[in-house]
Amino acid sequence: MDIAELTLLAAIGRLQSISAAARARGIAISTATRRLDGLEASLKLRLVDRRADGTRLTAEGQRLALLAEPLEAQIASIERAAAAMRSGGPPMVRVTATETIIADRLAPALPFLWARHPDLGLTLQSQSAVVSLAGREADIAVRMVRPEGAALIIRALPVEQVALFASPLWLAGRDPAAIDASQGPILAYDDSYGRIPEMAWLAGLGLAPSVKLATGSTRALLLATLAGAGIGLLPRRAALAAGLIELPTTTPAPLRTPWLAVHRDVHRLPAVRAVSRWISAAFG
Repeated sequence: MDIAELTLLAAIGRLQSISAAARARGIAISTATRRLDGLEASLKLRLVDRRADGTRLTAEGQRLALLAEPLEAQIASIERAAAAMRSGGPPMVRVTATETIIADRLAPALPFLWARHPDLGLTLQSQSAVVSLAGREADIAVRMVRPEGAALIIRALPVEQVALFASPLWLAGRDPAAIDASQGPILAYDDSYGRIPEMAWLAGLGLAPSVKLATGSTRALLLATLAGAGIGLLPRRAALAAGLIELPTTTPAPLRTPWLAVHRDVHRLPAVRAVSRWISAAFG
């Protein structure tokens, strides 16, 4: 068996697409097809079901793809380690999280990481989309929705909460408790993260029709609120730190739990363990 063929099979099982797996591996679809043919010949099994509506893995192909996932992960780890050795740089740990978590939680906490681990390197990937830890698109993920996967080690972080805020400039001396938020304008989230509980809470207050700005960027909401553009739906911690004033509501927003996820195959690596502990401390 060829390692390249097996890692390709694992990528197909993970991405559910031969073309997507080929792109992820940086090869042409014709090369991917040829490698699959070679793997079928060496294993004497039919791994691919070629149909008029597309190509899919057979049941046998899916089972073997699952078994090949740890191999794909190990190869990716070796490739990254070799790249670090060639560059002569520090071991790099890749963390994926939302823009807000990276900007407000992790970036300000970097001095604490490097005070204890000065040789560690870090890549902070600001992404709202879920990336694959199995495919080594990242080593650690921090998400506001609980990740799923039997191969993941998942840990809950301290809860977060949003509220409605306004700037002293926008309030212009008015009592926050006397503000009718339905008059807006409300600055809130779009559907980049799906239907999040915070937006359902906003709708429950009858404020959905008052939304005049919708964005997936918490940073944009924060800066617009600071500039006096309106009433912002913002994480309480970031808003209070920026000097914004909370507007009382009849019911508080739901609490949200951030989740830290690490793949089982890398969670014992010293660099990954150090970064995981640092992230937990940044939320503590």
